[in-house]
Amino acid sequence: MNVRKTVLGSVVGIGLLAGSLIIAQEPARNISPGRHPNLAAAQDLTTRAYNKIVAAQAANEWDMDGHAQKAKDLLDQANHELKAAAEAANHHR
Repeated sequence: MNVRKTVLGSVVGIGLLAGSLIIAQEPARNISPGRHPNLAAAQDLTTRAYNKIVAAQAANEWDMDGHAQKAKDLLDQANHELKAAAEAANHHR
């Protein structure tokens, strides 16, 4: 019985750790909707897509041959490019 509790506790702990790491990696929402409403909306969509992939990974127990992680990485890259676009627009005003 104690072994079962230990294993269950370990699994729950690993799940909580993995969940906190996922949340920490979510793309930033750092574009001002007041200044750049379209870019801010696009940044919101990258965050939503990222979170849907996280949900898909959880539902599939992380077994998607690395493609889901690659998609998350590309969404994060798109998010950074959106921020760079907003900064460039600020310089041209």
